[in-house]
Amino acid sequence: MSFDESESAGSAGERSPRAQGESGGEQAEAGSGARGGGGSDSSPDKQDGRKGDREAGGKDEDSKKPRSKKPLIILAIIVVLIGIVAFIYWFLHRNQVTTDDAYTDGDTVTMAPKVSGYVFALFINDNMHVHKGDLLLRIDPADYLASQAQARAQLDLAKAQLVSAETALQIARVQYPAQYDSAKAQRMSAAASLATAKAQYKREHEVDVRATTQENIDTSTSQESSSAASLMSAEAQVRIAALVPEQIHQAEATVVQRQAQVEEAEAQLKQANLNVGYTEIRSPVDGFITMRSAQFGSYLTAGQSMFIIVPDFSWVTANFKESQIGRMRPGDAVDLEIDAYPGYELHGHVQSIQYGSGSKFSAFPAENATGNFVKIVQRIPVKIVIDDEDPKRPLPLGLSVTPTVYLP
Repeated sequence: MSFDESESAGSAGERSPRAQGESGGEQAEAGSGARGGGGSDSSPDKQDGRKGDREAGGKDEDSKKPRSKKPLIILAIIVVLIGIVAFIYWFLHRNQVTTDDAYTDGDTVTMAPKVSGYVFALFINDNMHVHKGDLLLRIDPADYLASQAQARAQLDLAKAQLVSAETALQIARVQYPAQYDSAKAQRMSAAASLATAKAQYKREHEVDVRATTQENIDTSTSQESSSAASLMSAEAQVRIAALVPEQIHQAEATVVQRQAQVEEAEAQLKQANLNVGYTEIRSPVDGFITMRSAQFGSYLTAGQSMFIIVPDFSWVTANFKESQIGRMRPGDAVDLEIDAYPGYELHGHVQSIQYGSGSKFSAFPAENATGNFVKIVQRIPVKIVIDDEDPKRPLPLGLSVTPTVYLP
C-alpha cells in the first residue's frame, strides 16, 4: 500500500462507517482499475462480498437510529377520543330507557244488533272512517212496527179500563154507604111492622073468641110471622151493607190493578219503540270500520258480531324490563319512533304502569315453586299516551314502536 492510499484510509477512518465503506469501495474500484483488472481483488466474488459488507454496515446504522413515537401518539389520541365520545353518550343517555317491545294499542267496539232481521240498507264499507251518530245500516223494521202498533192498542185499552175503574171507585164511595143506610132503614121498618103484628096478634089471641073470628086470629098470626121474617131479612141486608170499607177497598184495588195494566202496556210500547229504534245501527264513536261481516240482504241475529269499530284515540303499550322501571313514574316524557313512519317522531307521556308482569296475567302463568327454577327478566306493560297524534298519519293497532322514556 502506497503512502497516498494509507493517508486516504486514515482520513476515511475519521468519517462515518458508512462513508468509510463507500470511500473504501471507490478506492478499491480505482485500484483495480489502475491495475488493469489483473489482480485477485477484481474477482466477482470479492466484489459481492464487499457489497454485502456495505449493506450490513447500513443495516447496523439503521438499527442504531431511534424509532418514531408518532404511531403510539396517534393510537393514544384515538383511545382518548373514543373514551370522550363514550362518556358523552353515557352522560346524555343516562336518564333514558328504551325498548323495542312496544306496539300501538287501543279500544275496540264490537258492533252487534239487539234485534234480528234482514239488512234493509247498508251505508258502510271496509276500513271506512265514521263519526259518532252516523247511520251505519238498517234492519227491516216491518215486524217491529206491527208490534209497536199492537202495544199502542193495548195501552189504549188499559187506559180505558183504568178510567172505568176510577169511575166505579167514585160511585162505590157514595153507593155503598147509601146502601148501608137504606138497609138500616129497612131494618127499622121491619122492626116496626113486627111490633104492630105482635100487638095485633096479642089482641086477637087475648080477646074472647066470641068477639072475633078465626080468620082474624089466623091473619094476625100470619102477619106476625111475616114481620119477623122481614126483620130478619132487613138485619141480613144491614150486615151485608155494613161492609162499606171492604167494598170501597175492593174498588180501589181494581183501580190499582188497572193502573198496573197501564204501566205494563206502556212498558210494552216502550220496548216496541226501542225495537223499532234498534233496527237502525248508529256509530257510538269516531273510528274506522274493520272486520265487517254484515252484507246487504244478510240475516242478522241478536248478538251476532257485524263489524268492529276502532276508535281514533290510541296509545302505546310498551313492555319494559323490570330493571328499567325503578325510576319511571306517571307523567314522564316519552319520544316515540314509529316503524311505519321512518324519521317521524311523536311525543307522549307515561300514563300508568301495570301492577303486574305480563306473564302473571297470561293464560298459563309460570310456576316458580320448583327445584329447577331459572330466573327470567320479567316485562312490565307501561301505557303511554300520545300527546301530538297527527290525523294525517293514522296509527292502526299493533304497529311496532320504539319509545324512549326520559327519567327524572
